[in-house]
Amino acid sequence: MRPSLMTPFFLILIATTLLVSCSSSQQKLSNSNAGTSSIDFRISEYGWGEKPLLVAPTPQRIPTLKAARAIGWPEGRQPVAASGLKVTAYARGLQHPRWLTTLPNGDILIAESDTPRASSSKGDVMAWITKRVMQRAGSAYPSADRITLLRGLNSKGNAKVMSPFLEGLNSPFGMALLDCTFYVANTDAVIAYDYQQGANEILDAGREISPLPANSPNSHWTKNILATADGSALYVAVGSNSNIGELGDAIEQNRAAILRLDLQTGDLVPFAKGLRNPVGMALHPTTQELWTVVNERDQLGDDLVPDYLTRVRAKDDFGWPIYYWGMLRDPRVPLDWKRKSSRAPDKTKANEAISSTDQSAPVKTHRVPDYALGAHTASLGIAFYPSDGPIIALRSHAIISQRGSWNRNPRSGYQVIAVPFDLQGNPSGRPKPVLTGFLDERERAMGRPVGVVIDSHGAVLIADDVGGIVWRITPAS
Repeated sequence: MRPSLMTPFFLILIATTLLVSCSSSQQKLSNSNAGTSSIDFRISEYGWGEKPLLVAPTPQRIPTLKAARAIGWPEGRQPVAASGLKVTAYARGLQHPRWLTTLPNGDILIAESDTPRASSSKGDVMAWITKRVMQRAGSAYPSADRITLLRGLNSKGNAKVMSPFLEGLNSPFGMALLDCTFYVANTDAVIAYDYQQGANEILDAGREISPLPANSPNSHWTKNILATADGSALYVAVGSNSNIGELGDAIEQNRAAILRLDLQTGDLVPFAKGLRNPVGMALHPTTQELWTVVNERDQLGDDLVPDYLTRVRAKDDFGWPIYYWGMLRDPRVPLDWKRKSSRAPDKTKANEAISSTDQSAPVKTHRVPDYALGAHTASLGIAFYPSDGPIIALRSHAIISQRGSWNRNPRSGYQVIAVPFDLQGNPSGRPKPVLTGFLDERERAMGRPVGVVIDSHGAVLIADDVGGIVWRITPAS
């Protein structure tokens, strides 16, 4: 059998073997009581904070496959809130709740969404393996394609109303309300709808404001939106279509970037680039600067490259795919990657490629992210907690959800954390746990946190897409 025909077989065989071994016991990051009533705060010595300690890259031809099998929450189980906090289920029975937004009247809207129907792996073996791993981890299933309304609060802390608000969408994610217009970011377009305050549902078909990149394989399919401070435009977060540009530049147009959509002209232009997969976005309440959380690349080792939290300014370039964390070169990516369309070379060939091309390579300045969030943590949601909110311990913190790794040993993420900010609007200090215990004693995923918002009462809401629940965090007393 020719090697070219054997390769997919052995890739699948290796992937299957690794998947079977996912339940084996491994050292944890900090606490050995995962899934119990104890805090299981997963933070390592590498890749965290304002000045993270970074290890040397160790390129992998095959990624570490260690997805936590998704099982949902058994009766009587729920996440563990940090000391001084209480968590309750605000809403249950949702189908992959991903993203949340709070409306001026206190209503909560939640996007129930999953992988788009039209997504394709284009016959790529690693993409096929990745999809199977994601299904094990609780993703890549049929999408509900709807937005659900949550309203009110009963004596038990549950929503009084849970009903469909907008249906027939295409893997919706980001949402924004400006005046009387409600915007939804489908995977392939921004759609606008007329909205009246207090509306129970939207029935009209809406109107397309701008198409969004959704070309195959549409690997990072989520598209988030956030209104600019003056309300004249929307920031649009679009992830890359590959890990490190290995499929060429043509499919990465207007991807791995935050775009700016002018609501008057409809022009969609780059705002910042070189961000592999920016997802959550928020404006700092004091400085009004744009902040985002970004998922970094895979297959450089268990402790590289850290996801990060960073402010983003016009024309910023964070270096993906050639660079990470400023001026650090990814040894797998040639400087002329835009002309390449094949898969990344192995470690030896990658290092040879760098040594042969780096000698005369021009030095370019790239933005160094502000705060590292750990490698492979899948940091997704972000919300700034107000300085006068009722949860005193979270005042002036960025609340960040970490959905959890599928390709790291030991596992990372599977928690909600708080990053402190100083008076000047900069992250300062160690993160603290907010919500943990998403893995059980066998390290199966009972839930995975995604979207984060602050409700009108100052509670923190977390969308748990594996559990099908929106969790509500309040002071313990």
